[in-house]
Amino acid sequence: MKTILSLMILMFIGTVHAQSVTGLWITIDDDSGAEKSLVEIYEMDGKIYGKVKEILNKDRAGIVCDRCSGEKKDQPVQGMVIIEDMKKDGEVYSEGTILDPEKGKEYKCKLWVDQDNPNILNVRGYIAFLYRTQYWKRVEE
Repeated sequence: MKTILSLMILMFIGTVHAQSVTGLWITIDDDSGAEKSLVEIYEMDGKIYGKVKEILNKDRAGIVCDRCSGEKKDQPVQGMVIIEDMKKDGEVYSEGTILDPEKGKEYKCKLWVDQDNPNILNVRGYIAFLYRTQYWKRVEE
């Protein structure tokens, strides 16, 4: 009986960990379907943030955010925090923003782990009632 209970607890802990938005994710280009970058999503002061760890297309490795405004203007995209101030609300993170460095635009954002596949992160950017959802893949550790 103790063995069965122990196994059930381990399975539950594994499921909870798999549902976390934190970790390393591969971003996917909407048009080509190619892998674009690695984004590390992390928690700091009770909020969720995401930083571009690596640009996967070596021809674009040194790109800067020339369309951005403010302090991110002309800064390297690699190393840039593009997801900011996300707060957990149930299984969804919201109330924060995401930056599209190619367009230099910031959008309201929602993040959630796919219910059917915990290795897929739904990343939704909003302008008013219009939105676009990307599907990022978890980097296996």
